Amino acid sequence: MTSQPTLTKAGNGPGEPGEPGSGLQAGLKNRHLSMIAIGGVIGAGLFVGSSSGIATAGPGILLSYALVGTLVVFVMRMLGEMSAANPTSGSFSAHADRALGPWAGFSIGWLYWFFWVVVLAVEATAGAKILEGWIPAVPQWGWALIVMVVLTATNLASVGSYGEFEFWFAGIKVVAIAAFIVVGGLAVFGVLPGVDSDQAGLSNLTAHGGFLPHGPGAILTGVLLVVFSFMGSEIPTLAAGESEDPQRAVTKATNSIIWRIAVFYLGSIFVVVTLLPWDSQSIVDLGSYVAALDSLGIPNAGEVMNFIVLTSVLSCLNSGLYTASRMAFSLGQRGDAPKAFARTTRRGVPQTAILSSVVFGFVAVFFNYKFPDTVFLFLLNSSGAVALFVWLVICFSQLRLRKIIQAEAPEKLVVRMWLYPYLTWITAAVIVFVLGYMLTDTEHDGRTTVLLTLLVAAVVLVIAVVKQRVVARRS
Repeated sequence: MTSQPTLTKAGNGPGEPGEPGSGLQAGLKNRHLSMIAIGGVIGAGLFVGSSSGIATAGPGILLSYALVGTLVVFVMRMLGEMSAANPTSGSFSAHADRALGPWAGFSIGWLYWFFWVVVLAVEATAGAKILEGWIPAVPQWGWALIVMVVLTATNLASVGSYGEFEFWFAGIKVVAIAAFIVVGGLAVFGVLPGVDSDQAGLSNLTAHGGFLPHGPGAILTGVLLVVFSFMGSEIPTLAAGESEDPQRAVTKATNSIIWRIAVFYLGSIFVVVTLLPWDSQSIVDLGSYVAALDSLGIPNAGEVMNFIVLTSVLSCLNSGLYTASRMAFSLGQRGDAPKAFARTTRRGVPQTAILSSVVFGFVAVFFNYKFPDTVFLFLLNSSGAVALFVWLVICFSQLRLRKIIQAEAPEKLVVRMWLYPYLTWITAAVIVFVLGYMLTDTEHDGRTTVLLTLLVAAVVLVIAVVKQRVVARRS
């Protein structure tokens, strides 16, 4: 069994209290963890990317979101089982290390880190475009730089400052989407005055070519378009390692994932496709949520949504930098990354891991501006299917770890995967099916995404195997 990353509260590390290298500290409060768990499932992709899914599947996109949401619930249940038994900043990477071997922990950890540093570039650019539209005197690259520097400083200060920023970012997202669902729901059911009753209503689910205007196959295509907007659901299990009561935090986040997905994803998309006909040109021109707000007669709907999207972008950047650095920290502790990644400051911050992640994020931002259609497009596509690989590794890790935990410490199984092992195998099979279906998708670059991600994964896996053999020979 490989050694696991350890959590140390202030003064409980291997060094003297407060000395550099004393490990991560429990600086996240319960309210931080609660809001990270609630807001983490609401990504900017929900606001920005849903219009293409609606255009592809019509109202049937609700089934696409429901299918992916169910998949995520099962995967997060498995991850919750393992993380509640062994809370760690490495989360699924550390679990894979223990369950499947060092090669698995190394590979999935670095792939996950790679995914998030590319996301940093995507989100920084998206935020910069919005800010440049408001204040054009500052160039887009300048805004990207400012945003990255500010959030880097936040993460370097302390884990508590990250938690505080994320608390308010996530809070704004939660309030905004809850208000959207309530107001939109009132309009759909004819309670809100001033809304065109001929346009809004439940009839929009079937009146324009039926519930599945492009046939049942469009549901699977919709799955490909929405699956990546769920990435981030696993963040609470990484953050729990720096909370006062990790086991309680993981258990709470795991148990609440069902209603979070049901309300924020299915609820808001339901409002969009009932407020407007799915084939409305405004959904294509303005985006699904802006078009929905506009139909409600809300003034400056575009700017309101830009503010919400900017908040989501900043939240994603903040969490992405935190997540990438904690994964790098865990890899450093297990000897899968430079030892400097595992060193912390007096405040319990893995400074080198944060700065290294930021540097690669800046490099990706540079590629986005300089080579958007070549180098950056490769980075984007080669990290696109990482979410599905992460979920698949979680499935196989849980199959093995459940037996280990039951044998060594059954009392730690405070969260249990339902219908083990059958539902775990079914979930893994569905993920493999989605990956296989992506290989047939040429219209939305699904095949390119899977093949390039497989290429990068193969390179990382080869490095992992070579490293493991070198370590074995030295031993």
